[in-house]
Amino acid sequence: MFWWHWLSVVGSLAVTGPISVAIVVWLVAGKSWRLTRAWVLLFGGGMALVVLTKMLFIGWGIGVASVDFGGFSGHAMRAAAVYPVAGFLATRSSPPWAQMLGSTAGVLLAVLIALSRIYVEAHSPSEAWTGCLLGLAVAAGFIWCANEERHLALSRVLVALCVPVLLVAPQLKPIPAEMWITKAALYLAGHDHPYTRANWHKPRPQVR
Repeated sequence: MFWWHWLSVVGSLAVTGPISVAIVVWLVAGKSWRLTRAWVLLFGGGMALVVLTKMLFIGWGIGVASVDFGGFSGHAMRAAAVYPVAGFLATRSSPPWAQMLGSTAGVLLAVLIALSRIYVEAHSPSEAWTGCLLGLAVAAGFIWCANEERHLALSRVLVALCVPVLLVAPQLKPIPAEMWITKAALYLAGHDHPYTRANWHKPRPQVR
């Protein structure tokens, strides 16, 4: 269980958030304005979809009961977006086999983080895997854009920015993102209590 909990922490906003910012800093330092814009739009769009689906479920009960889907897993989405991209950029100036290894390692870590969210019972399989696929789509979109960029260097700088985050961030207090989303959803929906999966399983009143 500790192993799954550790993986879940590695996918938390306290870790993936700073790494996503480190990627922006690295791109800006390299004056890759087009890729900076692409990363911000792709990652921001993925985050927006996660928040939107969570708010729709919490505030209005909009989800897919048949597959127990109440919103994309934020941990899985962020991990699948951030780690393959960080691995790709960190090995950008390396031989092709090293570049492939860097991206693949990021994908494998993201898949394990998505799996951990199921094992710690934070998300249903549908939420974890769809979140992972959304993040991988973000990463693939960025890597596709980056393959057209020929002047990417400073990979060591990116590693130097990311390593401290991986070492320090897991020791910090979790960012209460779920609480913020819940409060916002309840405010917009005008409810006092969030919609939960238990509402899907309540017996419906019989019509006579």
